[in-house]
Amino acid sequence: MADEIANVRREITTDEASQKSGLSRTHLTHLLRQGKIEGRNFGRRLWIVYADSLERYLATPHKSGPKGPRNKKPLQEHPDITNYDQKSAQS
Repeated sequence: MADEIANVRREITTDEASQKSGLSRTHLTHLLRQGKIEGRNFGRRLWIVYADSLERYLATPHKSGPKGPRNKKPLQEHPDITNYDQKSAQS
């Protein structure tokens, strides 16, 4: 019976995991679906995260991802193209 108690994993909600880790609930559910952290799914939206799995994930180094859409200058504002247009107009 002591072995059964020792094997019980501490479970936390995605809200608790979000507060503990600083990750959004959306990102946590994404990690759960990918299998990068372990947990259980109850229905469509309710996830329970295994605390030890989250701690292991947070302990490993991760590269930061893109920070949103890249803002590209429109083609007309690019300096080389503007100069090219002015040079071709002078010829």
